[in-house]
Amino acid sequence: MRLPLATLATLALSAGIATAQAAVPCGGSFADFREKMKAEAIARGHAPDAVDSFFRNTRQDDSTLRADRRQGVFQLPFIEFARRVISQNRIDNGRANLNKWSSVFDRVQAEYGVSPGVLLSFWALETDYGAVQGDFNTVNSLMTLAHDCRRPDLFRPQVFAALELYEKGALDPTTTTGAWAGEIGMVQMLPEDILTNGVDGDGDGKVSLKTSPPDALLSGASMLKSLGWRANEPWLHEITVPEGLDWAQTGLNHPKTVAEWRALGIAPRNGALGDDALMASVLLPQGRRGPAFLAYPNFNVYFEWNQSFVYVTTAAYFATRLEGAKVFDSGSPEPGLDDAQMKRLQEKLVARGHDVGGIDGILGEKTREAVQVEQQRLGLPADAWPTAELVNRL
Repeated sequence: MRLPLATLATLALSAGIATAQAAVPCGGSFADFREKMKAEAIARGHAPDAVDSFFRNTRQDDSTLRADRRQGVFQLPFIEFARRVISQNRIDNGRANLNKWSSVFDRVQAEYGVSPGVLLSFWALETDYGAVQGDFNTVNSLMTLAHDCRRPDLFRPQVFAALELYEKGALDPTTTTGAWAGEIGMVQMLPEDILTNGVDGDGDGKVSLKTSPPDALLSGASMLKSLGWRANEPWLHEITVPEGLDWAQTGLNHPKTVAEWRALGIAPRNGALGDDALMASVLLPQGRRGPAFLAYPNFNVYFEWNQSFVYVTTAAYFATRLEGAKVFDSGSPEPGLDDAQMKRLQEKLVARGHDVGGIDGILGEKTREAVQVEQQRLGLPADAWPTAELVNRL
C-alpha cells in the first residue's frame, strides 16, 4: 500500500482559499473540524448542497488511525520483505495478466513508454491484481487523516479532490471504499491523482479504477509519466560489483554515467546495462555483502509513488522479475539492526546533526545517507548498511 505524497503545489489556491485553509486546524472536535472543512469547501466554490451531502455522514475512523500507526512491514530488510511479497503465484498471475491484457500493455508502452513489468508489479503488490482493494470508507479515511495532526496537510487536499470526484459522479461518499490512506482501485490512486491522471481506457465514458483493468493500467501509466517517468528507459538492473569498489561512491545520492560504472568494474548479472550516457547509482539495499543493483533515473520516480525504500526497491526489482530477470543473488549480508537498535541509531544520528526523517525504526533513504557519512568518518566500509558495530562506535 503506497504512502501518499503531498501535492499542494498542484493546487491553484487563491489568497482567500489559503486563508480558509489556515483556519482549519487539525485535532480538536471532529464535528467542529467537519463544519470548518465544509466552510472551506464552499469558499473554494463548491455548491453548498453538494458540500452538505458529501460531508453529511463522515465520521472519524479509528481503524484508519490504527492502520496508519501499524506499518511495521516496512521495517523489514529488503531480502526478507521481497521474499515475503514476491511469490511464484504472483509471478504466474502477472504473466497470465500480461497475456490477457496484452493490447492494453501495448498501448501503455506506446503512449507512455512504461514497460509492462512496472505496472504489473504495482498491480500485484498494491491489490493482488485487483483482488484485495481495501474496505475502508474512502472519505472517512481521508477526513480522519486530515483531522489527525500527524500529516494533516498531506490529506486535506485529498478531501477536496474527493469532493470534486463526487460532483462528477465518480465517487460515492457512503459506498466508495479502498485502502486506509484513501487510495482507490486496482493500482491504488488518490483522488487528486485520479482527477489529474484518470484515463478511460475501455472507452465506456467513465474512469473505473476498481473494476476496469484498462482504466486502472492506463491511469497508472499516466500518473507515472506525470511524476517524471522517462519513456522507454530502464529503472533497475541487478549487477555484480568488484570487491575493491569505493563503497562511499554508492547510494542514490552518488550517480555516475553507466560508462563510468563500467570502468569501475560494474557488470550486469544478466542481460545488458542501459546506454553508457545514462546516469545511474549503485544501490546496495543490505550493504556491500548483499544484493547489488544499478538504479537509473526512473527508479527515483518510484519514490513519488511510495516513500518506503524497501517497498520501492522491491517493486522495482519485482518488475524486472516479471520481465524475465533472475532471482537476485542475496549474498551474505551482515546482520542488521532490530527496531530498538535502529531507533537508537537514529537518535545518535540526529544528535550529530543529521536529518533522518524521524525516529521511526525504519531504514529509509535519509537514514541510509546519514549512516554512510558516519561510516566514512569512522573509517568503516561506507556502504550505508548500519550494523551493531556502527551503533557502538557512535
